[in-house]
Amino acid sequence: MLAFGHANVDAAPMQFDFLKRLFGKRERPVAREMSPVPAEVKAVIVPHEPLLDEARELLRGVGASALAERVRIEWNPRMRSTAGLAYPGRALVRLNPKLREFGDEEIQRTLRHELAHLLAQDRAGRKRIEPHGAEWRRACRDLGLVDEKRTHDLPLPRRKIARRHHYRCPACAATIARVQPLRRGSACVQCCRVHNRGRYDARFRFERIEQPA
Repeated sequence: MLAFGHANVDAAPMQFDFLKRLFGKRERPVAREMSPVPAEVKAVIVPHEPLLDEARELLRGVGASALAERVRIEWNPRMRSTAGLAYPGRALVRLNPKLREFGDEEIQRTLRHELAHLLAQDRAGRKRIEPHGAEWRRACRDLGLVDEKRTHDLPLPRRKIARRHHYRCPACAATIARVQPLRRGSACVQCCRVHNRGRYDARFRFERIEQPA
């Protein structure tokens, strides 16, 4: 599952999921993060009403009243190295309960960081935007975060996950490593932007390769 997160890890290059865009239901650009939540995870997710009230007030303050009515805030104890996650398609923010160990200031910063993802995508509509691009930075500023970083530097435990699936763009030779295999039709987003105005182009479909030495 891919989601916009406030984590101490490097984000892998983005890619297009062509078949989903062609044949799937029209959804927001981050639809891949909207997979069903397993039952064992649902059992440990706890809504946070005080933060919800604050989130709604923040969003109304920047003119996003409709988003404010839909937004949800939850604590998820299964989160480890990630401080927070944003799911724009569901107007949902999940926070790591370990944030409480670092005080209210860090909770507030992480909440606004993730709300900025929701706000940026809400403003963009169906337009595809970079997770931490200009739209997100503007949303951060509107929510009171100036010069916000894309990742946190909190001493949270880091979990190592083997990335066994490797791919290369046939045009620019950019490589990516994935925990889960790519879906068919995924293409290099950078090459599609440069050579085809951001639209999918089969010339730039990722090719499976052996793990680099």
